[in-house]
Amino acid sequence: MSKGPAGADLPRQDAPSIPRRYGQPVVVDAVLVGLAYIAALLLRFEGDVPEEYLQVFRSYIVPIAAVYCLTNLAFGLYNRLWRYASSTEATGILGAAGLAGAILLVGDILLYDRPLPLSVIIMGSVFTAGVFAASRYRWRLVTGFVWRARRFRQGVGGRRVLIIGAGEAGQLLAWRLKNQTQGYNIVGFVDDDPQKLGMQVHGVKVRGNRHHIKELVDKDNVDTIVIAMHRIFGADFREILSICQETTAKIQIEPDILETVNGQDGQLRLRDITVEDLLGRKSVPIDVKACQQLLTGKTVLVTGAAGSIGAELARQIAKYNPRRLVLLDNNESGLYDLGLELRFLQAKAPLKLVVCDILLENRIDAVFGECQPDLIFHCAAYKHVPLMEEHPDTAVLVNVEGTRMLCDLARKHRAERFVFISTDKAVEPGSVMGATKRLGELLTVTMPRDGTTRFTAVRFGNVLNSRGSVVPTFLKQIELGGPVTVTHPEMTRYFMGLLEAVNLIIQAACFTRGGDIFVLDMGEEIRIVDLARRMIRLRGLRIGEDIQIHYTGVRPGEKLSETLVATASETLVPSPHPSIREVKANSHPPREALLQEVQSLVDMARKVDQPAVAERLKRLVARPLEAAFASPSSVDRS
Repeated sequence: MSKGPAGADLPRQDAPSIPRRYGQPVVVDAVLVGLAYIAALLLRFEGDVPEEYLQVFRSYIVPIAAVYCLTNLAFGLYNRLWRYASSTEATGILGAAGLAGAILLVGDILLYDRPLPLSVIIMGSVFTAGVFAASRYRWRLVTGFVWRARRFRQGVGGRRVLIIGAGEAGQLLAWRLKNQTQGYNIVGFVDDDPQKLGMQVHGVKVRGNRHHIKELVDKDNVDTIVIAMHRIFGADFREILSICQETTAKIQIEPDILETVNGQDGQLRLRDITVEDLLGRKSVPIDVKACQQLLTGKTVLVTGAAGSIGAELARQIAKYNPRRLVLLDNNESGLYDLGLELRFLQAKAPLKLVVCDILLENRIDAVFGECQPDLIFHCAAYKHVPLMEEHPDTAVLVNVEGTRMLCDLARKHRAERFVFISTDKAVEPGSVMGATKRLGELLTVTMPRDGTTRFTAVRFGNVLNSRGSVVPTFLKQIELGGPVTVTHPEMTRYFMGLLEAVNLIIQAACFTRGGDIFVLDMGEEIRIVDLARRMIRLRGLRIGEDIQIHYTGVRPGEKLSETLVATASETLVPSPHPSIREVKANSHPPREALLQEVQSLVDMARKVDQPAVAERLKRLVARPLEAAFASPSSVDRS
């Protein structure tokens, strides 16, 4: 017995019996075969059928109809919901009718008296295929007529739509706009495939390629451009989007076909272009089974949980049903809001919210002792580059000493894995923040590999819409009317979406053997000014007229471009996932020397000796950090 919405038992519903399932369709098909062959006889004899052939028809029509019904059964035509059939399923109708016609032709030839002319059998098969198709596609034919009548009544008053892409996604969108919605008037398709030019899809013409978009929008007064292309990414997508943004039309995008089909209410949902779409990045699948094995039934601690990356990690980890999810941050409001969100989303894992500063070692130790985390994702850090230039002592205490302390506690309490969230600014660092994150990497990967805890670091570039990213800054500046401030016209950065970054962090944690650094595939570098321009145009504003872009100059600690690996001391090797690579370093500093240098920095930071801390970090970043720790005796105590 199955359960109803209120938990009541519902009666078991068996599949319909064979007579109920096949009886009516077979009878209808038999009648259609008879009508098709009557039409074939009338056409063959120009309306005057000899009596002898009428007698033959009456004698043979039942076995003829039986042959067609049997081939229909063999091709599965009685097991389909034809109301929802696509055009590709017509091949089954053609195949069944063709096979039946071939069988009848062979039989007619083998019979000595050849009861029916071969031309009648051939025409009868063609007509039969036609009436079979018409009867099965009658719903689509009727809805097509209804849509045309509706469109005629609406005239030019409907929302005029131009669809970019005449592939599967585009044709599905056109069909739904025609048959499931009102107020849309499709003026045409645009597709770069020259073979499709001039062809029609659901009665709508393919009118050009991407270079005709602006002309078509102006000529046909297009209100909305809908991008319905799910296999286009990167520069190609951005070029199409840029062309669309040069028009006056609103730009929308069709969600993924699976997302549309799986919608609970089945309604068409077109969404506006987002900042993530501007990257044109392809969504990357992950090994869900490996992530389940890593997280399900485990206690997971996320530090910095109220931040952008920490919060998204919490959301995604909660989906894998951990035994317990411990979220730690000193931002009580952000932590409280995240807890409410996770409970609203009905996260099954018990939540523990810990309001605590990462530097309170005794308090953190107590949390480890109480919760016994199996996995730690260490996201807590200060990451604003210009601000940390002014407060190097604070950066050292949180980003360096906080990481050292957490690594020691993870090992003390025998956690399975410790994942340090790093940044591309840790590579050949030119800033206080970058240097402290590089020290955090080294403190993590040089932890003893004694079989207890696997320590790893995951390095990646900028995450869209995360705190500290340029995207929220640009959005605020655009909302205020500008100007939008960019440091330098040639400044570039790597970008990826928040969800993609978090999923790949979890995936990388599955691979670690301990002492490794993983780098996420960030795609191609993007000029910051290009991103700003796209965001401005996304809001329908004109640069230089509605809003200005001002260049402010490179700030302290900033570089024009970042890199994901140190060219002189690191190489990349593949990992089990194509979007994750492992960093192979020539060497790592001796841990004893590293700890001595860290302790020296921490002592200076606790004395709030900012000039001394900044000077020491500058010495460290003047050459590769590994070279600065060649041996314990090389540590400068000045």
